Amino acid sequence: MDPCHFLRILVGNLAIKSTLSSKPSSSSKVHTSTSSSSSFFAHIKINPHSQRHVATVPLISDEDPTPHSLASSFDFTKPQIDQLINTNGRTRNLRLNISLYRNPTTSSCAPRKPTLLANITVPIHLPLQESRACILHNGWVALDDQHHNKKANSAAQLLHFTLRVEPDPRFVFRFDGEPECSPQVFQVRGEMKQPVFTCKFSFRDKNNQTQRKGWSITVHDLSGSPVAAASIVTPFVPSPGSNRVCKSNPGAWLIIRPDGDGTWKPWGRLEAWREPNHSNAVGYRFEDADRVTLASSTISSHHGGKFTIDVTSGVTPRGSRDKGFVMSAKVEGSRKCSKTEVEVGVEHVSCTEDAAAFVALAGAMELSMDACKSFIRKLPKELRQ
Repeated sequence: MDPCHFLRILVGNLAIKSTLSSKPSSSSKVHTSTSSSSSFFAHIKINPHSQRHVATVPLISDEDPTPHSLASSFDFTKPQIDQLINTNGRTRNLRLNISLYRNPTTSSCAPRKPTLLANITVPIHLPLQESRACILHNGWVALDDQHHNKKANSAAQLLHFTLRVEPDPRFVFRFDGEPECSPQVFQVRGEMKQPVFTCKFSFRDKNNQTQRKGWSITVHDLSGSPVAAASIVTPFVPSPGSNRVCKSNPGAWLIIRPDGDGTWKPWGRLEAWREPNHSNAVGYRFEDADRVTLASSTISSHHGGKFTIDVTSGVTPRGSRDKGFVMSAKVEGSRKCSKTEVEVGVEHVSCTEDAAAFVALAGAMELSMDACKSFIRKLPKELRQ
């Protein structure tokens, strides 16, 4: 299997400090309440890309170590990069833009807008960084050299951040239909696609009277051998006095794969539920076989979103990223016919069973969107016995 080219832009290790005092104090122009990490925040954007991330920026002193954390990551395919840097036949560079803000520190009940401290721009030269990892910035920037509001607190003068660009090849798989329709799964590379798996949806318990219990999806290779499976182990049932699957009693899938001796072993566990305060949000949590949580977030049941496993903990010049990007699955909402697309980092696929397990997980997440629907709504006929 040949992977697709992806480029990853990582921004992290954000921190702000004052040159007027080694430690924030009551005599400093920085209010004592700004020592909390939520007092400063940044909008991070890759121009001309429209996506914007928001990250908190901790205030530190000279004695404090620089934080080691990931603030945001931007992933681009080769066609996306080409489209961004070539417009009407003209080539342009990508640019990292960091807009640093300070939250208002006031006891007044009247809402106040955050104060813009600085706009920082760093050019990202391509295609040099498409073939090897490169640190474009790692250190402090004096905010006095940037455009910043004169009314802003002059004690907040230095911003630290790291910008790293690196290739991140991935395998891309695409379902040829809804998981409950037992679709083929293709590997996609550019305009080319080839079948690699087939999926078989089934009801594990034929005598089951509960609609959202006992679903399973088995992934087979092209020879017909099962190479991974996902099966409901905790039914999706409404909580007492409600018509929803609640977080206190989520439904759960067990993802399994062959063990080599004719048996199967657990690979991961996916839980899903309907968020209580958001009528169109499905919450999820994924744990590996050691019960370590690798992913936890929400997806809109109407508009869809991405189920992502990314365990990049920080950005370093040496390039240590733990396991980095693991996988993502584009999940469509109820308003579209779903053909789930799965991206898996090449470092996490050493055999067919590895890839199949991620495909089974993506299928389970897609099916969870239906399983978490209100129980007053009728399921598609493929999901009803």
